[in-house]
Amino acid sequence: MDINFQALIMGIVQGLTEFLPVSSSGHLVIVPHLLGWTDPFITSLAFSVMLHMGTLVALLVYFRADWLAIVPAGLATIRDRSFKDDPNRKLAWLIVVATIPAVIAGPILNDRLEAAVRTAEDVAIALVIGAAILWLADQVGRKVNGLERISFRLALAIGLAQSIALVPGISRAGITISAGLFAGLTREAAARFSFLMATPVIAGAGLFEARNLLSGDAGVAIQVGPLLVGMIAALVAGLAAIYLMLRYVRTRSYLVFVIERLVVAALVLVVFLSR
Repeated sequence: MDINFQALIMGIVQGLTEFLPVSSSGHLVIVPHLLGWTDPFITSLAFSVMLHMGTLVALLVYFRADWLAIVPAGLATIRDRSFKDDPNRKLAWLIVVATIPAVIAGPILNDRLEAAVRTAEDVAIALVIGAAILWLADQVGRKVNGLERISFRLALAIGLAQSIALVPGISRAGITISAGLFAGLTREAAARFSFLMATPVIAGAGLFEARNLLSGDAGVAIQVGPLLVGMIAALVAGLAAIYLMLRYVRTRSYLVFVIERLVVAALVLVVFLSR
């Protein structure tokens, strides 16, 4: 099968699943497995991480107004040494605090965990675990607080939860949204904070992997055409996923995503047993 078509499908999968609580890294392992794709570039960790750069652009485009307010506000906090009751000043530093665990854990554990959990069967188990956590959080969370009620302690807790998502199948969006729900955030506030705090993490991981690709340390040859196809597909699909996700959770629960995770896990196990 044409490698550009494979890259297109992988980009769409990345874009859609990055912003839904279903695990993009897990789906990027499962899809080639189910479809029998074995191209070393398409199945490489480097290609998977670079697809995240497409979703990074989607984040920056969709939340451009937010970032144009948050970044200057954060810098103004340093200048004035005060939040001055400005929610954007506080939000800027909440995002910084939430990012710290990933900055520490990512370089140490990311490659090891993603290399260790690269089989579809392992990902299926993680999908079930993540589904259980998301379902429980959606059931017991009070869902009454907006972004303005996030404390620095809660931001750090959500950041610690994000580190768990280094395991493919757990889902970065899923685990951070779950942490927010457990803490009483509304479904929309939990998703919005999850998306905002994802931006620096995805940027850091993408830049690190880009360096590995350019230096040859990634272990695979760069295929520019498929890489661009995949990244553009991830960008377009990511924009659609953010829009649909934020609209959907305003009035509906996360149950549909719990079911999707369980269905995919069951499909993987059925295929595994049949082989």
